[in-house]
Amino acid sequence: MGHSKKKLLNLVDGMPAFPPSVYHILKLTADINCAPKALVRVIDLDPVLTIKLLQLVNSPYFGLSRQIGSIRQAVVFVGINTIKNLALTIAPMEMLSRDALNTPFLEGLLSHAIAVGVVARHLARRSGISEMESTDFFVAGLLHDFGKIALHRFFPEKHAKALALAHKKQLPLHLAEQEILNLDHTQVGALLADKWQLPPGCQASMGQHHNWKHAGESAVLDCVIAANIIAKTIGVGHSGNPVIDNPLHPAIEHRLGGDLSDLIGTLGDISGEMHKVQRFIHSWQNVSASNSTESP
Repeated sequence: MGHSKKKLLNLVDGMPAFPPSVYHILKLTADINCAPKALVRVIDLDPVLTIKLLQLVNSPYFGLSRQIGSIRQAVVFVGINTIKNLALTIAPMEMLSRDALNTPFLEGLLSHAIAVGVVARHLARRSGISEMESTDFFVAGLLHDFGKIALHRFFPEKHAKALALAHKKQLPLHLAEQEILNLDHTQVGALLADKWQLPPGCQASMGQHHNWKHAGESAVLDCVIAANIIAKTIGVGHSGNPVIDNPLHPAIEHRLGGDLSDLIGTLGDISGEMHKVQRFIHSWQNVSASNSTESP
């Protein structure tokens, strides 16, 4: 890519790495025989992560009947996989300032991303994925557009031009980004996912959700692609992309057992889940606000 390749690498190099504790969590939880005590031990050694995890576990999103006061209790009540995925949620979001999250574009994008996560989890459950594994699909959906956040943060003026161009010409945003920036959010997302050593499903979702030649290769990617289109179709949040792809790739329709209208119809009334999503966003912003207040 020449100059744009160098720009892309510099952008990714400029993004901070995950805290060591998050890498340890990912390594431990990659083993299906992960011992809960080992996970608790790693998190307990990171007091900042401990506080954030407990704040989110005790948020209205989980609706637990009792207050959770320790990571050991959290693992018992919500499970190892949920704790892993909460850590994966916290780590990239911590790279954004509270003010950055309050810009109109990023507010809409965050709502869209969490909606994609919710719908991807629904599609996973519908496809026979277990409740425990379905949270992996939520996180993959949540992080799929993180490359847009990086572009918007590091090249705000040019990315704003790309957003305007996409709207004016009714272009897919990644093509408008290529025209203005000579790179797009999926390229950034792929490199970030590799740098952060994210699980394969997250890596595929961040780097390939507009590359349909990979349709049918991964249950996570298929669900995220479909969920991305569904979230835009039903109008939850705003991704900055004015184009809604339809129909779905035949391989995705085959895996999920229906076309776009079928899948939307079988989701049923997810307004309650979407309301929980909004409360989760509010909880996250409260966590960020309290932590920034406590910072020296």
